Amino acid sequence: MPKQQFSHVRSWVFDLDNTLYPPEARLFDQIEARMVDFVVRTLNVPRSRAEYLRRDYWSRYGTTLAGLMEHHAVDPAAYLEEVHDITLDHLHPDPALCAHIGALPGRRIVHTNGSARHAARVLRARGLDAVFDAVYGVENAGYQPKPRREAFEAICDADGITPAQAAMFEDDPRNLAAPHSMGMRTIHVAPAPQPAPHIHHHTDDLSHFLHRLTT
Repeated sequence: MPKQQFSHVRSWVFDLDNTLYPPEARLFDQIEARMVDFVVRTLNVPRSRAEYLRRDYWSRYGTTLAGLMEHHAVDPAAYLEEVHDITLDHLHPDPALCAHIGALPGRRIVHTNGSARHAARVLRARGLDAVFDAVYGVENAGYQPKPRREAFEAICDADGITPAQAAMFEDDPRNLAAPHSMGMRTIHVAPAPQPAPHIHHHTDDLSHFLHRLTT
């Protein structure tokens, strides 16, 4: 991976969940369980139906929340507050990752489909809160979720990002299609690669990948 491929990058955009912490922390197990609880109570449906809707809306709309807003007029703020009320006991500070992110030249931000408040909690637990210039949740994109291009455009506008001078780090490969089409350098962060035309790079070790960029 030649460093020259990133020499033009001035904005470094990171997804949060399963990107800035390892999937082994299994935070989404907690979040998904709370999503199902919310759907059961709010829509008054059996748990099996709620689980189906959680998966179906995520697949069709990018997030379960987007489907709930589209079909059931759910209050997004209340939803985000409830589903992110989780324990972070399985997260630990990562000084090496913090140092490598901090060494990146230019502006460093987080763009998540979760809430900005959730992101701030996770970053503090990982010891990463001081190295980011801004944190954007789905609410900052008008509740437009990734993978919708409108979500990325909203955050780029909010942060003054020139996509052709930006890189996007993300664990969900479908969320890299729009950044790629906008001109961003795309990096898939996951245990196993999923080759696709819109993915420039893959890594199963974000800290090591960034170390190679900054040394």
